[in-house]
Amino acid sequence: MAQPPLRILQVMRSPVGGLFRHVADLTKALSERGHLVGIIADSGAGDAQSDAKLVSLEASAALGVHRFPIPRLLGVHDFSTPLKIRSLARSLDIDILHGHGAKGGFGARVARLAGRRPATVYTPHGGALHFNPRTPAGGIFMAIERALLSATDALIFESAYAQRIFVQHVAKPGRRQEVIHNGLADSEFETVRPAANAADFVFIGELRLLKGIDLIVDALAPLRRADGSPATIVMAGDGPDAGALREKIASLGLEQRVVLAGVQPAREMFVRGHCVLVPSRAESLPYIVMEAAAAGKPIIATDVGGIGEIFGPTADRLITPDNVDALRQAMASFLADPEGIASESDLRRTFVEAQFSLSNMVDRIEALYRDLST
Repeated sequence: MAQPPLRILQVMRSPVGGLFRHVADLTKALSERGHLVGIIADSGAGDAQSDAKLVSLEASAALGVHRFPIPRLLGVHDFSTPLKIRSLARSLDIDILHGHGAKGGFGARVARLAGRRPATVYTPHGGALHFNPRTPAGGIFMAIERALLSATDALIFESAYAQRIFVQHVAKPGRRQEVIHNGLADSEFETVRPAANAADFVFIGELRLLKGIDLIVDALAPLRRADGSPATIVMAGDGPDAGALREKIASLGLEQRVVLAGVQPAREMFVRGHCVLVPSRAESLPYIVMEAAAAGKPIIATDVGGIGEIFGPTADRLITPDNVDALRQAMASFLADPEGIASESDLRRTFVEAQFSLSNMVDRIEALYRDLST
């Protein structure tokens, strides 16, 4: 006998980054499998781009897209919004309340306090785990996380790294916990070849110092190809440190060697560069590394967060973070022997295809939901 569809609410603060990508992929896949899904997001994230992203989910959100105030920092709405989430969950007869990220997880689990239903699932998504628990703000945040474990039926970690950090900074959960890697669709495993006029390197991500964008231009400055011509890069994205990046590019005289392309789709940018750079100072499980590996692109990345889990059998190729010399040496090695480094790409692509598929991710989350709802 076919099992009845689950009624699920996905709760997040802002539709940005890898967190939104995960929620969007999960929502669409669950809807295709016949489940009824609703979305809750911050009503304050009202820019046109955020609104457009949420509108794109409406066709898969049979239980609606709902907007409540979810502040980035602690505020009065952290008391009122969980009550609204609880009321909505009851009115929709929800089976699973899944909070994503620190504030989505906070709202979902506070809404569940003093009740036994719906079952609550929490995925930290890494960002909150970058807090230093030894600072006053970090200590308060970790205390809140520990307190909310009593209202958590299961935790999903997108990487073993995130699970380790959660245990170190918060506590070892007494509830069910699973590491379920994010996944990619079958179409994303098609190899992407660089264009004839492609730059040597490409960066795709937020223009933030956390992503190592300053290290990129410092490392690039002295680099030359085998024929003596200067190395080039195209950088796609936007962010709070975009202005500082432009100033640094100008101060080093690199305006003709660095192209700032703005926000662009990853696969379109893979065509515009030979080797993908991910010199982050901190990460959880970045989609860009998964996407680049699936596309068969050579990658230079730092050994932070769960990147080693994506690199798998090629994890020994990761470089030291926050080290411009290590980055420059890796970039120089690629320029000297691009085919040698590219040969690692096939091995990494095969590993990622086996371990990071969207169907596997949804299978495991759906099974967890079923277990909790019975």
